[in-house]
Amino acid sequence: MRKTIFAIPVLLLCFALTSPLFSFRSGANRPVAPYTEPENPLHSPIGIFYQPKVLIFCKTNGYHHASITTGIAAIRQLAAQNGFAVDTTVDSSWFRPEILRKYAALIFLSPTGKVFGPEEEKALQDYIHHGGGYVGIHAATDCEYNWQWYGDLVGAFFRSHPKQQQASFVIVDKDNPSTQGFPDPWSHFDELYNFKYINPTIHVLIRIDETSYTGGANGDKHPFSWYHDFDGGRAFYTALGHTDATWSDPLFLHHLLSGIQYAMGTAKWPASTPNMTIPDSVSTPKPYVPKS
Repeated sequence: MRKTIFAIPVLLLCFALTSPLFSFRSGANRPVAPYTEPENPLHSPIGIFYQPKVLIFCKTNGYHHASITTGIAAIRQLAAQNGFAVDTTVDSSWFRPEILRKYAALIFLSPTGKVFGPEEEKALQDYIHHGGGYVGIHAATDCEYNWQWYGDLVGAFFRSHPKQQQASFVIVDKDNPSTQGFPDPWSHFDELYNFKYINPTIHVLIRIDETSYTGGANGDKHPFSWYHDFDGGRAFYTALGHTDATWSDPLFLHHLLSGIQYAMGTAKWPASTPNMTIPDSVSTPKPYVPKS
């Protein structure tokens, strides 16, 4: 009798373990939601362990700036001090979706000439379309002249420059994080770019005062640093960065770091709005219009 009574609970337990109605073996027969990677790891529960990464692209098929090496070292130091990682390449074949998606922002450090084929161009467009960030430095405007979409992304195309000299820079947007701490005007020595095309939709941060030096060709609305929301992504550009000395200037480094953080999406800036009237002589090509 005792054996029979003892056997009943055992049989019930076995039934529970094997029944599809009550099974909990390794989650059997339970609907399991598929794992999806967080859209932005910074917003996930493991965000505190996430370190965003940027890619420096510095391929030159035209003039090669000696300051590229100095610039890479300076950006690596900024990264080490501010919690992001850096990869560097001169290989345009890195511009493939499976590679670019690893990066929070792409930094074009004075690339020159024709650097992309059709597949690389499409990969860059797709990256921006899906919310990627772009940072252009100095000769990034001396690149891909025959690709209007790129000209609108970077914000301008290079035309010429006079000899390197000291000039006064006017802070147009004093409230932007990238211009905090700048005197107005700011005096700086660099190579001073003129542009043959300027996207009229950019939000200008800093312009150059052409009365303060010789050789300017863009008039009193001569932008030198800007940002804009573009085609699903974010773009920041500065024409500074030719000289090695610029890369040890604390104000320039602050300006650049802030632009990188904006491009990565780790710093929130106001939505960009055009804030300067660009002369018709340098905005003749129609800017790229994103597809709806």
